[in-house]
Amino acid sequence: MVANLYDAGEARDFVARLGPDCGEDLALRVYTSQLIGRDPGLVLHGGGNTSVKTAVRDAVTGEDLEVLCVKGSGWDLATIEPAGLPAVRLEPLRRLRGVARLADEEMVHRVRAGLLDPAAPTPSVETLLHAFLPHRFIDHTHADAICVLTNQPDGEALIRDALGDRVAILPWIMPGHPLAEAVADAFEAMGPSCEAVVLLHHGIFTFADDAESSYVRMVEHCARAERFAATRAVRSVHVVPAAGACASAADLLPRLRGAVAIGGEDGPRRFVADARTAGDLVAFSLREDAAALCATGPLTPDHVLRTKSSYLFVGAEELRDPAALRAAVARYVDSYRGYFDACRHRAAKTPTMLDPQPRVAVVEGFGVCAFGDDAKAARIAADIAEHTLRGKALAAAVGAYRALPAEDLFDMEYWSLEQAKLGKAARPSLAGQVALVTGGGGAIGCGIADELLRAGAHVVLADLSAERLDAVRRRLAGAHGASRFATETVDVTDEASVADCVARTCARFGGIDIVVPNAGIAHVSTIEDMDPAAFRRVVDVNLTGTLLTIRAVIPVLRSQGTGGAIVLQGSKNVPAPGAGFGAYSASKAGATQLARIAALELAPIGVTVNTVHADAVFGDDEVPSGLWAEVGPDRMRARGLDPDGLRAFYRDRSLLGRSVRPADVGRAVVFFVQATRTTGAALPVDAGVAEAFPR
Repeated sequence: MVANLYDAGEARDFVARLGPDCGEDLALRVYTSQLIGRDPGLVLHGGGNTSVKTAVRDAVTGEDLEVLCVKGSGWDLATIEPAGLPAVRLEPLRRLRGVARLADEEMVHRVRAGLLDPAAPTPSVETLLHAFLPHRFIDHTHADAICVLTNQPDGEALIRDALGDRVAILPWIMPGHPLAEAVADAFEAMGPSCEAVVLLHHGIFTFADDAESSYVRMVEHCARAERFAATRAVRSVHVVPAAGACASAADLLPRLRGAVAIGGEDGPRRFVADARTAGDLVAFSLREDAAALCATGPLTPDHVLRTKSSYLFVGAEELRDPAALRAAVARYVDSYRGYFDACRHRAAKTPTMLDPQPRVAVVEGFGVCAFGDDAKAARIAADIAEHTLRGKALAAAVGAYRALPAEDLFDMEYWSLEQAKLGKAARPSLAGQVALVTGGGGAIGCGIADELLRAGAHVVLADLSAERLDAVRRRLAGAHGASRFATETVDVTDEASVADCVARTCARFGGIDIVVPNAGIAHVSTIEDMDPAAFRRVVDVNLTGTLLTIRAVIPVLRSQGTGGAIVLQGSKNVPAPGAGFGAYSASKAGATQLARIAALELAPIGVTVNTVHADAVFGDDEVPSGLWAEVGPDRMRARGLDPDGLRAFYRDRSLLGRSVRPADVGRAVVFFVQATRTTGAALPVDAGVAEAFPR
């Protein structure tokens, strides 16, 4: 339930903290904006906007300027700070009131021209609306309860019954200059008694001359709408019993993710998945009208760019049959193409069709799954889908859910100002791909993960040592954030442990595309003095562990049907072994031969298998090489060297006279992942060791 979270003490704290730099008005604006942003029943992921009209001193002329501080693009209300509410000169904006026609691009140009800081983020597309209303504080949300009532055949009457006569109600109007004019006109027609404006199929605006009053009005009106909807929700819906036990996330998501991927000459475009299986979402998937509701539009058109205008519905029979599942996705794609073809004439310039793949799937008996180019995009789509499905269920219980027509949704989805949110950055080469790297707590594992993350992949690092994984996690989180990687403790010599790790990886990101069996240990001993137990331990980790890792992932790669890449860690010791290193060299030679066999066996399903032969990768103090921690002391004693001398020895013996770094191995892995027409190959990463030359 939406609740009033305003606390006078917290408000004073915000003023004390922020006020000296930005003034009391903006400090309070930040406070109540964050209160709104923290409530997912009001806004989700960058939705909604807020503003305050205040005065600032021009740093050059010393004159007082009346400005509008309004939410800027890229900021989320839940975490907004003063920088996220850029100041725009107010008077030039007000002069746009009554202009007969203002093109969207010209509107943005005029707004940006008024920024006090030209480097500030672009203000909201609803900036003119905030400027045209006379109030000092204005709040706007896409509150679930408001959308539930307005997405009804009699939405206007329901809102009037729920909120009373102090609210103006408008039909759907595209954001921008037309909406700004309409909202200002509606307020002026009603007069000072008007506390809010509701835009059907979209949301609600509240306003006042102080921050608390505007916020409280927002909360109270949305709470009234919630209570009203609850009292009207009397229609029951038949729930269809699940047809047999639904698959687990680890089994279902790779199949679904593979069906949603986009084929291409240079390899498929894949998506990361985010699954939600709360009880009410499972119940929604079992409704007799679930498929029909999935075909309807979103609660607010602002969500269409994140989730598309409709959701894919996957029935139990389609889930069990891979061909039927892919046919269901193909029908969705055809439907989207038809929607685009039917509506594209509405755009001023012929638009380029966005990819037609579904972003949300409701799976009978399972729940909901969302897809994105990265984990953040998938999570945002899943969060929106959760609220949408619950909203649609409530709307259906209140009366009949009726979203905007497809034409209006198209206008929003292909609106240039909306598509600007997608950005123009090139899609990373490994975006949407998921990698599993064993031995992830060591120097090489960290270097591989770092390079995979740089290329856009999502990475699960697995290692026997939770302590080593923590050190790697800290480093990677600092460089890449925490959303695109995860860590798992695993014993690669234990079949069940490996299987559990693979299942958790699939549940986390939806599947696996890249596998790097990197876990390895060493033992220094001549053959004559070799302890058979020590030999078996090295073989168990380096060879059997590689086998178990590859074997556990093959069913995932097969069910996805999108190919994949396996890159084994061999060693310079395979082509050029060293005395006293028999256990390690033999195990790595076995793993290299296993890679060749895997390349033969997995080529029919489009999976490449290649090997990297690295030499003497030490790491650093924060993330050292576990192997060298084990064998380094013996090597130093044998050569009479200290740690620095040992590193120098291996560096100087190479033809290039350069040390091999973890990043060098990581780049070799990325090369093989991207080399879609190379399999069964081996790549030395040793700075040039002559005796390891192929011969």
